Amino acid sequence: MRSINRTGLVSGTGLIIAALTATLIALVFPIWSYADRSGTGLDSLNTQSVPTRFGPLSGLDREFVTKVRLAGLWELPAGQQAEERGTTQAVRTAGGHLVEGHTFLDARVRDVAARLGLTLPNQPNAQQRGWLATLEAAHGTDYDRKFANILRRAHGKVFAVVAQVRANTRNSLVRELADDANTTVLDHIKVLEATGYVDFDALARDAATAAPPPLTASPAPPGPTNSPGTPVPVTPSANYPLPPAASRGRS
Repeated sequence: MRSINRTGLVSGTGLIIAALTATLIALVFPIWSYADRSGTGLDSLNTQSVPTRFGPLSGLDREFVTKVRLAGLWELPAGQQAEERGTTQAVRTAGGHLVEGHTFLDARVRDVAARLGLTLPNQPNAQQRGWLATLEAAHGTDYDRKFANILRRAHGKVFAVVAQVRANTRNSLVRELADDANTTVLDHIKVLEATGYVDFDALARDAATAAPPPLTASPAPPGPTNSPGTPVPVTPSANYPLPPAASRGRS
């Protein structure tokens, strides 16, 4: 009887120890497996990048080159249309800037793609064809307003991509293309805004609804004071003059 009781005690204790050990392993294993697993941002960058003589070419780089080409495929005809159908000189001027800018950028992106061995699309995507159809159906002032807002919204989204690529690419050809795209897109944003038809409230709402909500509520920024005080002028050095003041007008 004593041997049986001793065996039962040892067996029960062993089961308890085994259960505690299993629980500890179950708690530790997910932490270890998560920290050790692949699939991080750096892993994705390395997996999606290909070597070229101009530097590594990432997945984002290739997507950017494609987007530059797609932009020209619909914005260039949109600009030609605005030159003909715009009811104000400002709209027709914006159309001319689109034609000139995307003629230049399209030649640049085709050269870059050829040197990197990339295949480019030859027609706009479905969304872009929809924008062109919307503009085709509009007339008069309604056309001017839709032209300015559709194109300004599209350029705003591209502008953010250009900045991201320019800041992070390791490929010299893509970096140079991003410089040209940045200059061209910013020029187009300015001339579209100069039409006087851009709805900035709508742009802000679109950006707010497209962005993911913050994880925690941020405090409200401080409001304007009743007496902000006297501004202190900044005097640039002789080697760095301030740029001229921006100006815009509506014809």
